[in-house]
Amino acid sequence: MEMRDTDGTIVEHLHGLEIHDRHRWLEDGDSSKVREWTRSQSALLRSVLDGWPGREGLRRRLESLMVTGALGGPVTSGGRTFYARREGRQNQPVLLVREGAFGAERALLDPNALSAEGTIALDWWYPSRDGRLLACGLSEGGSELSVLRVIDVADGRQVGGEIPRTRACSLAWEPDAGGFYYTRYPEPGSVPAGEEMYHRRLFHHRLGSDPAEDRCFFGEGRPADRWPNVALSPDGRWLVVTEAEGWSRSRLYLKDLRGGGGWIPLVEEREALYLPTPLDDRILIVTNEDAPTYRVMAARPDRPGREAWIEVIPAGEGVLQAIEVAGGKIFAAYLEQAASTVRVFALSGEARGTLGLPPMGTVTSMDGEPGGDELYLGYVSFVDPSRIYRYAIAGESLALWAAIESPVSGMSLVTEQIHCTSRDGTRIPLFVIHREGLALDGSHPAILSGYGGFSVSMTPAFDPENFLWLEHGGVLAVANLRGGGEFGESWHREGMLERKQNVFDDFIAAVELLVREGYTRPGRLAIRGGSNGGLLIGAAITQRPDLFRAAVCRVPLLDMIRYHRFRIARLWIPEFGSADDPEQIRWLLEYSPYHRVRDGVEYPAVLLTTAESDSRVDPMHARKMAARLQEAQGAADRPILLRMETMAGHGAGKPLGKRIDEQLDIWTFLFRELDVEMKEEPPSAG
Repeated sequence: MEMRDTDGTIVEHLHGLEIHDRHRWLEDGDSSKVREWTRSQSALLRSVLDGWPGREGLRRRLESLMVTGALGGPVTSGGRTFYARREGRQNQPVLLVREGAFGAERALLDPNALSAEGTIALDWWYPSRDGRLLACGLSEGGSELSVLRVIDVADGRQVGGEIPRTRACSLAWEPDAGGFYYTRYPEPGSVPAGEEMYHRRLFHHRLGSDPAEDRCFFGEGRPADRWPNVALSPDGRWLVVTEAEGWSRSRLYLKDLRGGGGWIPLVEEREALYLPTPLDDRILIVTNEDAPTYRVMAARPDRPGREAWIEVIPAGEGVLQAIEVAGGKIFAAYLEQAASTVRVFALSGEARGTLGLPPMGTVTSMDGEPGGDELYLGYVSFVDPSRIYRYAIAGESLALWAAIESPVSGMSLVTEQIHCTSRDGTRIPLFVIHREGLALDGSHPAILSGYGGFSVSMTPAFDPENFLWLEHGGVLAVANLRGGGEFGESWHREGMLERKQNVFDDFIAAVELLVREGYTRPGRLAIRGGSNGGLLIGAAITQRPDLFRAAVCRVPLLDMIRYHRFRIARLWIPEFGSADDPEQIRWLLEYSPYHRVRDGVEYPAVLLTTAESDSRVDPMHARKMAARLQEAQGAADRPILLRMETMAGHGAGKPLGKRIDEQLDIWTFLFRELDVEMKEEPPSAG
């Protein structure tokens, strides 16, 4: 039941609870009233940030840092090596190809040539097994609503027509490159209004045929919010579908494309995750079933039932992230204390050693071919940009294959790992990055980041704009909170559903540690996070506003009572719960940031960022939170600002120019609020 107070507040009675919503009207982003309100917020943002005296110097330094390129992990197929790279002022990465490992590179697809504004992005790409063709997805304006194209690798021409509605496509080529299996969303009008981003299904396409006639292979009649992905054995016989339900459960189904018959369930009713790698004679499966840190099992296609699986690599102390089969070996990427290592195993599971990667970094990709003789590894750290290593399997030698040059040289930086204790006694690690010789006297400006959800691990990552902060004596900290995947599935489950408050307690403990140990003080401390991390920041703002001076809350979830009604958020109910459930609404209301704002409280300065084309998190969250904080703010000198981006989405595919503009506003806000003076020239490296 819903009522409206005299001041326009919506009063809703749900499961015996009375819920007040003063800003329900801001949910309708298409209304003229909301658009006018948003324009006024943009004017407020500009009035606060544009006049800051160091802004132009900040822009110049940010531009010099952010033109640092990026290099994606290679994929090898049919003797060719495919990879994406962005250089200099390019808005988008260019897809490149080489013959072999060391042939001359050439551009295969340049999204920058497709849009003068740089707003067309390459979302995903899959080369055929023989390397002759490549399927890819392009989208515009950050929407991630990909349109599938097939490209002839020899000359770059498009083959056949386009296939729309292929967001986050999972695709498996047939061995002869005559067709592929792929996931696609329903045509508008074929499902109830508002469900166009659900009902993801698996189709088969033969090149030269009409995509409208593609046969649905899997998903018809399945629940709308399940998420199928596809894989195919190298010989093209065994088709495997992983059907995910949230981030803690999946099912596996097998189909024999030669022998005929229907789908064979490999595993259906277990509360665990299963990630398959189909080979010709077996299916290797990474799973957390009875193994919170994951292990590798093997199923035989002729005896696929769960009772016949055998363990190949047992669970260990490190968290198994992924495997790649190349050159007759299994390469397994692990997290140990939230940093990567890669171990080598025989196909039978015997240990064969560890690759000699630098410490305190993250393996971002692994690729090889089962019958090949090389493995490519993508690697980054907090201070090292993208590196690609090539491992020659027969010679067991690891060498740097390609790298992006660092924008800063000569600066002595320290990356350390420290620990705090959360409210319930759990030990929580943090990465802390700062200049060598830092005096722990509480005087330094600091920024703490976190995420804490969906089993996402906050491992070392390279962001060139962070050097701006380090150059000015700032401290960067990243907390490994529960809800993430840094320590396995148990760690994840301790930060989801009814245990979500653990995430916020962990983050608050990390803030307190940084202050207690002398890295900073509350008046010089900022927090930042995006998406689920934006929820984290919203919770910290409303639960402990006294602990920090400023907060950057990007593309956030903040109204946890109504979140599941917008965009694709119904998919996240297994992670958060739903207000439609009489028990779950009570967890959500306990921490929902929008509902915890109280009038007259002295909140930190807050910058909320969002984007019109965000197809994941609706901008209504940031709009409503900005309005609610502005009316409640008890400190007039601490601004509450909203930044609305146009022709951009959740973050993927955002062109360099827009990223620079966004970062300029974020860093202007942080420098201004934490009283950091912008130097006209980069500080010396000493």
